Amino acid sequence: MRLCVTPTLRPARDRKAVIDTGPPLADKAGMAIRPNSSAGAAASGVATAVVAEDEAGMRLDRWFKRRYPALALSHLAKICRKGEVRVDGKRVETSTRLEEGQKVRVPPLRIEAPAAPAVKRADPRDALALADMTLFEDKDVLVLNKPYGLATQGGSGQTRHIDGMLESLAKGDTRPVLVHRLDRDTSGVLLVAKNRRMAADLGEIFRSRQAKKFYWALVEGVPKPAQGRISLYLAKGAGMEKSRGAARGLEKMRVAKHGEADAQHSLTYYAIVDKVAPRCAWLSIKPLTGRTHQLRAHAEAIGHPIFGDPKYGHRPEDEVRRRDPLRAMPEGLERKLHLLARRLVLPHPKGGVIDVTAPLPEHMKKSWELFGFDVKRPDPIEDAPDG
Repeated sequence: MRLCVTPTLRPARDRKAVIDTGPPLADKAGMAIRPNSSAGAAASGVATAVVAEDEAGMRLDRWFKRRYPALALSHLAKICRKGEVRVDGKRVETSTRLEEGQKVRVPPLRIEAPAAPAVKRADPRDALALADMTLFEDKDVLVLNKPYGLATQGGSGQTRHIDGMLESLAKGDTRPVLVHRLDRDTSGVLLVAKNRRMAADLGEIFRSRQAKKFYWALVEGVPKPAQGRISLYLAKGAGMEKSRGAARGLEKMRVAKHGEADAQHSLTYYAIVDKVAPRCAWLSIKPLTGRTHQLRAHAEAIGHPIFGDPKYGHRPEDEVRRRDPLRAMPEGLERKLHLLARRLVLPHPKGGVIDVTAPLPEHMKKSWELFGFDVKRPDPIEDAPDG
């Protein structure tokens, strides 16, 4: 781990929020196989489809999955390797991003006949719930204040999540699209695009690191130095493997070495805003990369796990600190993850800047009041370096 002190940062200023699906494909029998159809037989013959406006910027594998939901991605990868799928006559990979108007060569596909899916109906209560979460909205984007405990996307054991709730805002074939995600137990700012074209533009802004993200966390103990830079390689731990037998409670990232399989570099700046030494500190955090569980893994790695984290911060040294009466956290605190996606700042693809701030969730608000932390205190991390 490489940890170094950042230069003294300037006090922050108060900020406010500113802010054709293509032709059907036909087999030799004349059966039309349309996007999102569930054809049960193998398609015969070669067809050509044109990338629609709302599909611009989409990965090839997602484009196929959108038009052919029953197509196995392993089969798609195989026919791409063999050169059977082409875009404007050129060989492509499943990760290739498409542009509007490009022509995709679609070879005969092996499509399994799926069981008849249950009819999904949008719940009008979801639209009301999303309206209550809304921090900012215009005709292209929606910025939500995701509550604690609500998943961003579906997964094992998840029956209600933001992605599913967005169905209630669909208009015809157009529905809002998640631009990024937050962990289920992380609260705060979540960006949604109202159409796929805007999602592609915003996705490129995130990939090029033009989006600035700021988090608040309550950590156990007081980090030294007070302002620091955490540079680590992270990789999936055993519980993160996609095996069906993996227990959810074990799913966590681990610190890895450079060159290790699946290891990805991660970089985070942090600064103490206030503290109650030696028990805890209020950190403002600025991640420059977006790895899974990055902030939670980084906090554990420097010996100061985020309070209430059910996955991280359960090493022997953490338990020693909790048994020390002088360093233990008060019993009255709610044992929920104290991590907030506080603020998001990025250029709006249509011009101007999206700059939105989320309030503390209720459990963190109670902790801030208990320790006497003032949310109006200048945030020292906002002027941290961008690289």
